[in-house]
Amino acid sequence: MDAELTTMCYIERDGCYLMLHRTKKKNDPNHDLWLGPGGHFESNESPEECVIREVREECGITLTKWRMRGIITFSDGDWFEYMFLFTATDFEGEIGECNEGELVWVEKEKVLSELPIWEGDRIFLRLLAQEHPFFSLKLQYENRRLIRAVLDGESLELN
Repeated sequence: MDAELTTMCYIERDGCYLMLHRTKKKNDPNHDLWLGPGGHFESNESPEECVIREVREECGITLTKWRMRGIITFSDGDWFEYMFLFTATDFEGEIGECNEGELVWVEKEKVLSELPIWEGDRIFLRLLAQEHPFFSLKLQYENRRLIRAVLDGESLELN
């Protein structure tokens, strides 16, 4: 079984994250959800090269200060994805138009409390807010519903 390789970046500024409201792509499994910018690896890319390219393509900016915060393993039935999670605090350029949806600066607290996001994203966003050291998080879904989360080898209780 082949796993997808992706990156995601939460770009921070003035207590906000730059969020992408996914509304424009057809047959998008993330349709109408809010995510950080990111996407799939191209051939021979490192995680850092991928995240820089994806942010440039989706947002029109070039990251100048970033760090990898964790690796997220997603599963749902036969589907697997390994996502390299980054945060960034500095960039060059101006935010542009995105062909996948609308880019909006959203207060960090509102991302968790008000926006429709994946249930598992709430877990890793809390870890980012807590400045948790580099982590490995497995999020197991069944028909798009989170059924299990494992942080650094330890099962988490789901609410």
